[in-house]
Amino acid sequence: MASFTCRDCGASFTLSQSLLEQYPGWTPRQCRSCRSGSGARTETESTSGADPDTGVFTDGGASPNPGPGGWGAVYVRDGAIVAEVHGAEPDTTNNRMELTALIEALKLVPEGTAATVYSDSNLAVRTITEWAAGWEKRGWRRKSGQVENLDLVRRAYNGFRGRPELNLQWIKAHASSRWNEYADALANRWRDGE
Repeated sequence: MASFTCRDCGASFTLSQSLLEQYPGWTPRQCRSCRSGSGARTETESTSGADPDTGVFTDGGASPNPGPGGWGAVYVRDGAIVAEVHGAEPDTTNNRMELTALIEALKLVPEGTAATVYSDSNLAVRTITEWAAGWEKRGWRRKSGQVENLDLVRRAYNGFRGRPELNLQWIKAHASSRWNEYADALANRWRDGE
């Protein structure tokens, strides 16, 4: 067992050596409680004033909502593009495209490689980091009824839960973040027929 200190709450936590061997070079930054949402970053603790140049940046949207839409994700290291993907749907919603972008972002980062995934959808980030664990415990139901976009919520939640080396974080939209704007442009390529 190896001991670590959570960067969010300051608590000490341990991980088995076998888990650490699965992810060579990975240093965990959060305890299980913070990763599952009880200590997750909120909008006010986001990167709203920063312009990161390393990570995976995602965006998605529909216009009108619902209507035709697209999603995009770009993986960047030290300001250089490592990989990018984008896609579109003829009849969708903003939330479905944001969740799809996050699911596709998981495929861009090699397993075992630590990275931060940024989304400008606070709803999508909070869905995965705060609410999905409770919905799963209730049989994928909200206290007030059905979980919207359940197919994508489950895929995104399970995807991030299975990748402990990835951190999901909200970033403010259209706040001069170069790579968030790039992801937005990828998400809107459907408008140009790409």
